[in-house]
Amino acid sequence: MKRLWVLLGAGLLPLLAEAGPAINVGVVYDYLDGDKSTYLKRVFNGGDSTAFVKINIHEIIYDADGRPTELPVKSLADSSARDGLMASPARLIVPVNGMQGTRLLFMGERERERYFRVRFVPVVPEKEDEFAVSVEERDAYKQTLSAGVNVLAGYGTIFFVRPKDARFNTQIDERPGQYALRNDGNTVVVVDDLKDCAVSDENDCQPVTKTHVLPGRTFRFEKQAGRQYRFKLVEGAAQKNVEVKG
Repeated sequence: MKRLWVLLGAGLLPLLAEAGPAINVGVVYDYLDGDKSTYLKRVFNGGDSTAFVKINIHEIIYDADGRPTELPVKSLADSSARDGLMASPARLIVPVNGMQGTRLLFMGERERERYFRVRFVPVVPEKEDEFAVSVEERDAYKQTLSAGVNVLAGYGTIFFVRPKDARFNTQIDERPGQYALRNDGNTVVVVDDLKDCAVSDENDCQPVTKTHVLPGRTFRFEKQAGRQYRFKLVEGAAQKNVEVKG
């Protein structure tokens, strides 16, 4: 049977494959507090063959309209290190039903909040990939994946690096027909697990949402009569349950 290699984007999707690795990186959003410089990220492999995982990092830059652009992480002026986030190690060999960890290390300017996309990409090891395996081991691995359809699922996560002096300042503006939440702090706040349901029927609900409100941005929604809105306002380690009626 002819092999088919498929790389999936960000998101936690079910895997249907006859053979191969199946990695899981846990939560999609991670946050580095202002007083921390390293973060341990674990990768699990629930598949039936070893996972060879490459970790790629790009910085996300938002323009004035909130549109994101991904750029390679630059080096510091003296070229001694990267100005941003780096993974150590950037190559993982994760055994079947096993786990390996990589340490995400931030270096550089931290007067403002910064954002990074971290991609965990399973690969078939080649010589240039710098995995610590011999030619014989690479060939043997390829042979184990030689039959059937193999799905190599990669995951893209978002990594928030809070500024050194993180400050939360969330302003609420509630009016008839509208609810608005403005982030006047210098670090992201989260409107988590937002439920929009009818007061008279708890089963009449819109899909649950999660929204990151970046500094200087406003999150708002239209209130409708007969409906209620519940969510968790997350400001770092602090959480507050909020209920809004239409």
